[in-house]
Amino acid sequence: MTNNDILRRLRYTFDFSNQKMQAILGLTNHKATKEHIIDWLKKEDEPGFRECSDTALSAFLDGLIIERRGRQDGEPAKPVSRINNNIVFRKLKIALDLKAEDVLSILALAETEISKHELSAFFRKPGHKNYRGCNDQILRNFLNGMQVKYRASQR
Repeated sequence: MTNNDILRRLRYTFDFSNQKMQAILGLTNHKATKEHIIDWLKKEDEPGFRECSDTALSAFLDGLIIERRGRQDGEPAKPVSRINNNIVFRKLKIALDLKAEDVLSILALAETEISKHELSAFFRKPGHKNYRGCNDQILRNFLNGMQVKYRASQR
């Protein structure tokens, strides 16, 4: 999945305005103009499309964590320069304060079933012997399940 696609899906799921997205990015001191956000949300074939960098997506997800869970004491997290599906999945799990059972139920909303052991492998450190990379299909289904759960609750 592309960073832009993830950003578009999150915006739709939580019904964020451009100003809200800019405010969420601002929580991490990441500077993005309204025009940047508009260009990130465009489809790849639209004029003015701009690719969302790994750093910008990471900053947005960190801002979402702060928005939903509050700011923690100490040094704020630095946006990662290289992001992957496992990092996106972990940051969304933290932002939404989800336990393993919650994640599995969200995946079930998208008609995807995995075991608790498979799920825990996604959240391990990359060097761990049981680490498993999260493929696009699992992340896409998680985001689809989030839309079913969170988009319906906003109406």
